[in-house]
Amino acid sequence: MSQRVFVTGIGIISGIGNNVEETLQSLKEKKSGVEDIKYLQTNHKGTIPVSEVKLSEEELIERAGLPKGEPYTRSTLIGIIAADEAVKNAQIDNIKESRTGLISGTTVGGMDKSELFYRDLLETTNHIEYIETHDCGDSTERIADYIGVKDFVSTTSTACSSAANSMILGARMIKNGLLDRVVAGGIESLTKYHMNGFNTLMILDREPCKPFDDNRKGLNLGEGAAFLVLESEEMVKKSGKKVLAELTGYGNSCEAFHQTASTPEGKGAYAAMKEALHRSGLKIEDIDYINAHGTGTDNNDLSEGRAIETLFGDKIPKVSSTKSYTGHTTSAAGGVEAVISVLTLQHNMIFPNLNFKEQMKELNFKPVTEVLENVKVEHVLSNSFGFGGNNSALIFSRY
Repeated sequence: MSQRVFVTGIGIISGIGNNVEETLQSLKEKKSGVEDIKYLQTNHKGTIPVSEVKLSEEELIERAGLPKGEPYTRSTLIGIIAADEAVKNAQIDNIKESRTGLISGTTVGGMDKSELFYRDLLETTNHIEYIETHDCGDSTERIADYIGVKDFVSTTSTACSSAANSMILGARMIKNGLLDRVVAGGIESLTKYHMNGFNTLMILDREPCKPFDDNRKGLNLGEGAAFLVLESEEMVKKSGKKVLAELTGYGNSCEAFHQTASTPEGKGAYAAMKEALHRSGLKIEDIDYINAHGTGTDNNDLSEGRAIETLFGDKIPKVSSTKSYTGHTTSAAGGVEAVISVLTLQHNMIFPNLNFKEQMKELNFKPVTEVLENVKVEHVLSNSFGFGGNNSALIFSRY
């Protein structure tokens, strides 16, 4: 397992941009994507804000150059756009020239079409072409077909840590010599299932979310897709291509404390971060910035905050949650925030925790609240914690 793993391409689409360039501009300008619902057909329109991709499905189909009338779900469409951008960003002309895999994280899959056509499918054969798109793996297969990946295709479904776990699996396969490169990340579109489920849990904020604020009231849901191209050291040396960052560490834990809540003291988050640090060979003082999971809920921010304090002690690095920009993109969050972490390294900028006003009484640190430019950032820790206690942490380093 001597192979180092490098990031050579990134692609993203979310509520703050339809590509990497637009995303970076929104981050610099502190422009959040959280606003009133426009595209999702739900009774919550006008009452619960979300961060939607700012394109209709017709516009997504046109942008992807796909034929109209084919059974594509919204998740698949945004996944195709993000994965394609990542491959092009990595300057891959012939994806079949080396052993390449696609690993995509999603939990809701094609639910957007299933819930729309459910009643029709019970009584008629109308829209029967969407039956197969319900399965989480259908979107992965379609993305793989679009970018031309045949060697290995897999779907990860661990709730909000799905995309991060896709990258962990991809890195492990590269390190063990099973693949030369992997397109890894995650996708998720907003659905009624999302809205109603999270609303039932009573963790949706009716205003723009404010992670790590003492008066936080919950999260804003978002949708998006983001992928990284991970390549082996041998591949990078062979091609001589530009490296955007190195994936130096990763860790995963499962605390199994509760179906939807983390332990108050953050045991699972602590274990994932500690494992990532151990694998990277770095010390706590080497981490310059933490892109926190930071959902804005009472439970997460307290649990994650305590885990950070336990691990870093009095050497806590700069911290912020960019979910105040993108909303919580659930299964795609690890990918979205991995791309933002790479942008942090590339541009020597740390992007702020929007809407923060009052420090949490239980914690000794406050998040970054302004864009920090020309800062030294060598190593970024990116956290993703999922329902069921599945916690993942990634470390990206300057190369």
